[in-house]
Amino acid sequence: MPATTVVVVTWRGAAHLTDCLDALAAQDRPHRTLVVDNASDDGSARLLAEHPSAPEVLRLPRNAGYAGGLAAALSAVDTEYVAWLNDDAAPEPGWLAALEDAMSPGVAAVASRLEYPDGTPQSLGVRLTADGHGADLTEHAESFGFCGGAALLRTGALRAAGSVPSAFFCYYEDTDTAWRLRLAGWDLVVAKDAVARHRHGASTRPGSPLFHRWNERNRLLMLVRCAPASVAARELARFAALTAVLPLRRDVPDAANFRLGLRCRVLAEVAARLPAALLARRGVGGRSVVARGVLWRRWAGR
Repeated sequence: MPATTVVVVTWRGAAHLTDCLDALAAQDRPHRTLVVDNASDDGSARLLAEHPSAPEVLRLPRNAGYAGGLAAALSAVDTEYVAWLNDDAAPEPGWLAALEDAMSPGVAAVASRLEYPDGTPQSLGVRLTADGHGADLTEHAESFGFCGGAALLRTGALRAAGSVPSAFFCYYEDTDTAWRLRLAGWDLVVAKDAVARHRHGASTRPGSPLFHRWNERNRLLMLVRCAPASVAARELARFAALTAVLPLRRDVPDAANFRLGLRCRVLAEVAARLPAALLARRGVGGRSVVARGVLWRRWAGR
């Protein structure tokens, strides 16, 4: 029996999904492949049915996003480990073996070395910034978390930590998960020999208004769920204050996340989701064996 189920979440990924499946079929470690199809309408279903590797397919009735797809797949995973893999990523043949070999006792997640198509590093794990963002590391160093585009997680630990935040839809589901695993006492490491080439942004457009909306909203919700209360309150207040003074400023950066309408929508969505986030915070606290402040002081700003 394989030790790992590789979960690939796709939405209209027909243009790059074959490369991902071919790369998985070339892995030198046995595994189970489960593709979550987020109601694609671009021929992905036929591609999956005809691919020679015959992946298992879980087709959802609507687009649940990357986070929603991962959460839906978790109930169908019966292996010790579960790998997250973007449909626009193509791992090298030894990728899964390197991840599994790095999964020592006490470790709940292993990050990959994600590279751009030209071989330059995109992510060697994720650091926690002083304002609570998750930022990709591009050099080998101690890592707070992992990039969800290619990583291996201990299935039981993920379930015990509260699964995947499906309501995030897309972005920050990985850093939120890293927070919860570390609060539960687990370690997270990087396997620099687990290499995957990533067509970053093939499914979503980094820098677009939708990208910034999800990023800003989910960062704030993650902090409410996982960070010290003082940090969450500070960052919510800071975001709201900057939004309020934008109409008075002349030096507003020309970026989507500084558009007044987008920021107001983020605040509205955070407010609507705040009761659920606070309830989740109670659950996270009840499962924690490490204090939130201890993690913040150890990792923030590094």
